[in-house]
Amino acid sequence: MSDNPEFTEDSGETVSEAETSSQGASRRTIVLTIVILAVVLGGLFTWRAIRSGGGQAWQAQETAVAAMVVEPQLAPMDLEAVGSLSAVREVMLAPEVAGRVSALRFSAGEYVRSGALLVQLYAGPEEADRKAAKARADFARIQFERSEELAPTGAEPRELLEERRSQLDQALAEVARFDARIREKQVRAPFSGRLGIRQIDPGQYLNAGDPIATLTALDTLFVDFSVPQQQLGALEPGQTVRVVSDAYPDRSFNARLSSIEPKLDEETRNVRVQARLANPGHVLRPGMYVTASVELPPQENAIVLPLTAIQTSAQGDNVIVIRGENAREGGQAEIVSVRTGRRMGNNVIVESGIEAGDVVVSQGQLRVQPGATVKVTELTGPEAD
Repeated sequence: MSDNPEFTEDSGETVSEAETSSQGASRRTIVLTIVILAVVLGGLFTWRAIRSGGGQAWQAQETAVAAMVVEPQLAPMDLEAVGSLSAVREVMLAPEVAGRVSALRFSAGEYVRSGALLVQLYAGPEEADRKAAKARADFARIQFERSEELAPTGAEPRELLEERRSQLDQALAEVARFDARIREKQVRAPFSGRLGIRQIDPGQYLNAGDPIATLTALDTLFVDFSVPQQQLGALEPGQTVRVVSDAYPDRSFNARLSSIEPKLDEETRNVRVQARLANPGHVLRPGMYVTASVELPPQENAIVLPLTAIQTSAQGDNVIVIRGENAREGGQAEIVSVRTGRRMGNNVIVESGIEAGDVVVSQGQLRVQPGATVKVTELTGPEAD
């Protein structure tokens, strides 16, 4: 019984020594790992320091760029907008009264002259009534002419002459009334133009107002477009409007600004403008979308740069200007914020930020860092030689 406590105590001492030995081995492993990582990281740092020393020598090299000398110039101005074409004269032909189609005298797409008879509705009863009215008018005329001869001689009273004059006038009015009813049975071209697709057939019964075909005058068209209210002061009737359609990409058409809507659109604050366009050959058609450019007086002393010289970022637009005693050959790169205006094809007008005589990098600016030394390999603009 006395041996058990001794056994228990020795066992506890043995376990404690084992745990201590295990913890010491773990600490040595961690320390060794840290030392190895420190050696490896130190070697990498030393290697990158050596490489960075070579990189500094590369950064000191001059970056080749293309540049241009800024010069104020006369910039053509135009106000461009998307518009549509509409006919100066266009109607949907329709009968004034109901009736059955007795004759069609046109073909779809045909060009007709003003007054040409296109559709005839059945007018048999009206024509018969007109013949009767014409007979009565002829008899009234004979009676009136006879009284006109006898009244001055006293053979007939003058009252009878006036009565027969009235009868003749009434008979002629009756003939004119039937002539008007017969004309209502006819559909004629109100002006010269080209007809659209026929929408009726012979023998068809038409009600008043039923569509027959469109008639469009294509000699002259309207160009309708809208411009912002800021440009209202630059517009006036008589200005030249250049019109381009994607249907004829290699051609342009000249129109003349004819009218300006006196009231602006309350939702868009745009003003509607209309120009008149001659259409020889009838190549353009109403309903086409076109691009309309109003020629404005040119802008003087404008600073114009190519779009390739403008860099856009979250902070806005900027350019790289070369500073130095001989900036036309090279110098230090400086990033300058600019405010751009309207575009002109591949160029843009710079409203502020740079001045005449500045040398601006036009190509290669993506390789240039702020303050870097650059070398101009290609120079455009005044005094480039």
